Amino acid sequence: MNKPATSPVTNLLDGTTIPQLGLGVYKVDNDIAAPLVSHALQNGYRLIDTASMYENEVGVGQGIRDSGVPREEVLVATKFWMDDLGFENTLRAFDKSLKSLGLDYLDLYLIHWPAPKRGLLYVDSWKAMEKLKNEGLIRSIGVCNFHTHHIDEILKVAEHKPVLNQVELHPWLTQEKVLEYDNSRAIATQAWSPLARGKILEDPMLATLAEAYGKSVAQVVLRWHIQRGVAVIPKSNSKERILENINVFDFELTEQQMSEITALNTNFRTGVDPEDRN
Repeated sequence: MNKPATSPVTNLLDGTTIPQLGLGVYKVDNDIAAPLVSHALQNGYRLIDTASMYENEVGVGQGIRDSGVPREEVLVATKFWMDDLGFENTLRAFDKSLKSLGLDYLDLYLIHWPAPKRGLLYVDSWKAMEKLKNEGLIRSIGVCNFHTHHIDEILKVAEHKPVLNQVELHPWLTQEKVLEYDNSRAIATQAWSPLARGKILEDPMLATLAEAYGKSVAQVVLRWHIQRGVAVIPKSNSKERILENINVFDFELTEQQMSEITALNTNFRTGVDPEDRN
């Protein structure tokens, strides 16, 4: 039996680490989340990324318990929705998520969207997250879908800086400005929709590259992310694809190939621009 693949880690500025590649469970039905999460953990994954909006935290928690992998080896990340922005709302949202997951603490808690048209409620939420971190209920805190100026607002008042910014990022949306900003502040960048919701898999240049390496297009794109220093959380409902996605550490793209993939950028979003999400 082959040994499960393991991901290298990304160092976070609070002294903790996260696996560079984890499992995302966006839109995974609650009843199948448990077996998928358990399968992933039994095959080398150590990061599970969920959210209250996904409505599968109960299944994720069950999958962790069913996997047989010790809790302390698993990094669990979840997020709270825009309706829970604000200090007290965030505290309540955290309690609900922790109960749904059946956990005593969270490894990583994230603001799902800044919703800037609601003002600076996300800053109030940040103060609530800092409170929870100071109480030992959360190890690390970060943000999702934040443009650089949104993070600037948090940094004005932060006791604890965001350790991670999770954004839509793939070869059609390379997020150069966000990456440069995050890197300059030691904030890890993590890609959701790293495969452009599967749309990128039809690209002929990527298909040619994949054939040359004896890999799938998805593996080539995930390898591109890894070599850029970006963390990734590919989602799949397929146990076979989950195994495929983590097996990207046995080959390396050349600098020219990396540049060719980056040149596919058209600033195309499969999701909504954070400025418009309210």
